[in-house]
Amino acid sequence: MSVRNTFEQMEKNFNPEAAAGLDLVFQFDIEDDQPYHLIIKDGTCDLKDGPHPDPSVTLIMNSETLNGIVSGETDGMQAFMAGQLRAEGDMMLATKLGELFSVN
Repeated sequence: MSVRNTFEQMEKNFNPEAAAGLDLVFQFDIEDDQPYHLIIKDGTCDLKDGPHPDPSVTLIMNSETLNGIVSGETDGMQAFMAGQLRAEGDMMLATKLGELFSVN
C-alpha cells in the first residue's frame, strides 16, 4: 500500500467523537516518502501533503512502520521503544493517535 493510501485509510478510520474540542497538527515525516500532516480540529480530520509550519507533534518513521501501525500489525509504542518511530514536540499527543484513529 502506498503512503498516500495509508493516510487515506487513516482518514476513513477517524473517530470524530475523540477529536471533539481538539485543535492539533500531526506531522508525519516519512523517511522513504514525502511528508504529510493531519489537521485535527473540532471533530474533523484534514489530510495535507507536505510539512506544516508549526505542528503539535512530528512523528518520524519509514513507510513500512507507518503501514504496520495503521494496519494494526505493529504496536506504536513498541515501534517507538525499538527506535522505528521517533517523535518531536508534544510526545503525549502521539499517544492520542490510537484514540483518534481506530485500527481495523
